[in-house]
Amino acid sequence: MKKILFVILIAGIAGFYGCCPKEKKLAQGEKQLIEKKELKLKSDIMTPEVLWSFGRISEVVVSPDHSTLLYGVTYYDIPQNKGNRELYTMSIDGKNKKKITETPSSEYSALWRPDGKKIGFLYPASGTMQIWEMNPDGRNRTQISNSDGDITGFKYSPDGKKILYTKEVSVDKKVKDIYSDLPLASGRIITDMMYRHWDSWVDTYTHIFIADYDGNKISNDIDILKDEPYESPLKPFGGLEQINWSPDSKTVAYTCRKKKGKEYAISTNSDIYLYDLASKKATNLTEGMMGYDVAPTYSPDGKKIAWQSMERDGYESDKNRLFIYDLGTKAKTDFTKNFDQNVDSYEWSKDSKSIYFISDWHATDEIYQLTIIDNKISKLTQGVHDYTSVTEAGDKLIATMVSMSNPAEIYSVDPKTGKETELSFENKDLMNQLSFGKVSSRWIKTTDNKQMLVWVIYPPHFDSTKSYPTLLYCEGGPQSTVSQFWSYRWNFQMMAANGYIIVAPNRRGLPGFGQAWNEEISGDYGGQNMKDYLTAIDVMCKEKYVNKNELGCVGASYGGFSVYWLAGHHNKRFKAFIAHDGMFNLESQYLETEEMWFVNWDLGGPYWDKNNKIAQRSYENSPHKFVQNWDTPILVVHSELDYRIPVTQGMQAFDAAIMRNVPAEFLYFPDENHWVLKPQNGILWQRTFFAWLDKWLKK
Repeated sequence: MKKILFVILIAGIAGFYGCCPKEKKLAQGEKQLIEKKELKLKSDIMTPEVLWSFGRISEVVVSPDHSTLLYGVTYYDIPQNKGNRELYTMSIDGKNKKKITETPSSEYSALWRPDGKKIGFLYPASGTMQIWEMNPDGRNRTQISNSDGDITGFKYSPDGKKILYTKEVSVDKKVKDIYSDLPLASGRIITDMMYRHWDSWVDTYTHIFIADYDGNKISNDIDILKDEPYESPLKPFGGLEQINWSPDSKTVAYTCRKKKGKEYAISTNSDIYLYDLASKKATNLTEGMMGYDVAPTYSPDGKKIAWQSMERDGYESDKNRLFIYDLGTKAKTDFTKNFDQNVDSYEWSKDSKSIYFISDWHATDEIYQLTIIDNKISKLTQGVHDYTSVTEAGDKLIATMVSMSNPAEIYSVDPKTGKETELSFENKDLMNQLSFGKVSSRWIKTTDNKQMLVWVIYPPHFDSTKSYPTLLYCEGGPQSTVSQFWSYRWNFQMMAANGYIIVAPNRRGLPGFGQAWNEEISGDYGGQNMKDYLTAIDVMCKEKYVNKNELGCVGASYGGFSVYWLAGHHNKRFKAFIAHDGMFNLESQYLETEEMWFVNWDLGGPYWDKNNKIAQRSYENSPHKFVQNWDTPILVVHSELDYRIPVTQGMQAFDAAIMRNVPAEFLYFPDENHWVLKPQNGILWQRTFFAWLDKWLKK
């Protein structure tokens, strides 16, 4: 949740450049944007427009004295097709809530200065994103940086004398550098792989700059990756959690994958580097550790460094372990060796004796505590929800939490009892006007006699004496859990509000059920996980309130692949399909995608390796090889800027359906990536989604 959020925020920055607040007053439309939360509904049933009216809380930061919370809230204006993010503060007990900004552009990456006397944040100035500061009450806004490019993130040094920040730099030569007499030439000369990534062409690299700071301005900045064709943090999901100061302000620990081209495309091997400000040299802390090593964080006493680590190179869904390095003894220890779960969103306790983190188990994300002295891991919370961040504040924990029935809000959590108390209530007025469907869980026996957790979401005002059209939801990833997430596109309560029951299985290949369950999907895309899908919907069809003659199947990414595959194997179970950004032709996907480590691991390797039985099994199960069995209406959704699963995959699927005389529709977005982030596009997505389902399932 946290990494995806970073991508969304960075994508949003480009759309909000404008004048500084002294140069422009809020227009009427922008005023409405800020006050959108006061919307009065005509019905208690959620609509796409209502979904886009929720306030989206992000980046909660506790003040140095633990008295005050700083956070941002984004509201979207549908007619203007944009959003705006403002900053708020409130006391640690949830009282004294105050909006401290009200500007035409969005404030991002807000932080408390170490002395607590100022708040730093990113805001546009003269066309570029710069660092600003203001008083904690929002007054006296002052620009403190003057970079020649957009600053994408920053952190104060603990002693307050320096600031590190990140921005994009150009290292590789372009056509105009080679041929100065062709300044208008638009061509690219490409000599190696990884020339584009997720949704953008690789023309620049994110570098770390360290600058002096005198309390008013920053100066004398240096690029610690100068002239290197590498990035830190890692794209596309990495944020400033991957770069951190030592408590004495003498060292910066950062994450970097010092590879390029083909070597970068086939490897996940990132490392932790310690950059010494005095010598201006970096030391590789994790040399020889072959998987992802990310998010280095010093203990507050400066004696240890923790980071998240994956063991195997090329496997992006490997177990996320928690390693700690003792700076005195030089020992590296895996503190989660006997913990069969992932570690996410972790933070040291202020006394350096423990680490709080979030981990998924059985499809809910809870807060855990690792005590260092005895290597004991304790689960602190329990419920039907997902915690998405946690930080210590005195004797309490401050956390953000979501569920399938609640957008993100801020909570205080008692670490002794696990009891949570809501603090923010940002969406209370809107939530009080809505009726949501019941969310229940049930364990279903699979074809290989294992137990699978399935979420079932019912329509609002559900009547068990009636029968309802039902949707099988296919999760993406492929290895991302069907937890208690709240989505602004794949929102289960939105589906339920349209009169559908949703069946969401935690099929084979999802985390939260042990590493063995998680790994059972790699190299077996058409195997047990597909049987799990069909088992889930078949068991639910035994319920009288499920209309087995009105079944739909929907999913995105790997879920889109699942839809395409099931379209050729469902034996007339379903009456409608929807596939968003799915893989259709695995042979072309292998050479169209950019992160080659993914297809090498998950598909087993290239399709031309005839001696590789795992790879050949993968390609034999490519959905395009079963199009001859397609007989059910299908809606295909795909976007031009999706370089992870290129738009041609969706075009192939749509064209195949048309050639087969199967009713089909293609929703194409020229300006979206693997997600749909713009308000009007998001609403168009919802309207098209339900118009298609209603057409074929509600006859």
